[in-house]
Amino acid sequence: MPPLRAALRTAPAALALAGLAAALTGCAGADADVPPGRTAVVASFYPMAWLAEEVGGGDVHVRTLTRPGTEPHDLELTARQVANVQDADYAVYVRGVQPAVDDAVRKHAKGRSLDAASLVPKLPPPGETDDEEAHDGVRHREASYDPHIWLDPSRMATVATALGERLAAADPARAAGYRTRARATAQALNGLDREFQDGLRSCARREIVTAHAAFGYLADRYRLRQIAVAGVDPAGEPAPKRLAELTRLVSSTGATTVFTETLASSKVAGSLAREAGVRTAVLDPAEGVADGASGDYLTIMRENLRTLRPALECS
Repeated sequence: MPPLRAALRTAPAALALAGLAAALTGCAGADADVPPGRTAVVASFYPMAWLAEEVGGGDVHVRTLTRPGTEPHDLELTARQVANVQDADYAVYVRGVQPAVDDAVRKHAKGRSLDAASLVPKLPPPGETDDEEAHDGVRHREASYDPHIWLDPSRMATVATALGERLAAADPARAAGYRTRARATAQALNGLDREFQDGLRSCARREIVTAHAAFGYLADRYRLRQIAVAGVDPAGEPAPKRLAELTRLVSSTGATTVFTETLASSKVAGSLAREAGVRTAVLDPAEGVADGASGDYLTIMRENLRTLRPALECS
């Protein structure tokens, strides 16, 4: 036990002092709700939390830094959340998605963390697309690559295997369970990859017009071409000149669908679809789920496949 903590325990005013420390730091008792005997894992946002829960099973307690139903890119951490990162046995994140998380891990969990993006081949950063203004809404200043790796199930399978090994090393007594669940998770993800390969093998079109440049890895894996509409505020109407430019871009591809998202406004995409005379459909970037929503990462991705097939006229 650290000397200061021992002193507080034995001092006559221990409880009062501990309460004052908690009020001043905002981080006392950060791990108080972790069940005894479980490994505390902090995950940056939904895809990493799902992976940690699948691989960790009942041996871990997973805390997600991004609340359900919220857009993850602009996350700012509270003092308590930073303390959760510091106190966790392990942290799982994707560097480049959430600068606040990157900073907290670098300062407080550098030797107890897994950056999923470090494990897989990466693509150039989103933004340099056919539409020069297209970008992810948030410029990923800390990454020289596109960080949306979780939208390729085959890459996720690689991360699952590595996470099993990392948790096994961090908690050797339960290493066999972590490795077994990691293999099962990787098999499920590789099966999902085969479903996408088969479902998108023969399609009349291969261009997907997306609300923002989140789908580069999905496009790369399944030989699609992403055209991102981001760069325009999703909450407002684009200027007439900009709308005309985007309309011409959509028409030139022969696209029948503009894809909107679950956690962002569909206003711009809706305006574009009306001007181009095409429909809209939801393509979920799997960045988060609504509180109380049913289904998981696999469900979301299979629904994306069901959405893509008719839009691209796949046989």
